[in-house]
Amino acid sequence: MPQHALIMFCRKCDGFPTVAVTTGTRHRDGTRATTRITCPACQGTGRTALTPASHRQAVTGA
Repeated sequence: MPQHALIMFCRKCDGFPTVAVTTGTRHRDGTRATTRITCPACQGTGRTALTPASHRQAVTGA
């Protein structure tokens, strides 16, 4: 049987990593001037960065 991969979407952008935001100005031809913004949490991938267990900080009890 095939195994299904679990896709983890970024919690901050909900899988929409890059958006176009209007700046409020217009070009000479009447189109709106936009700027592209990338999600800082996932760096534009749209998925969560899963850290390998060897890189996670160890939690020690007192």
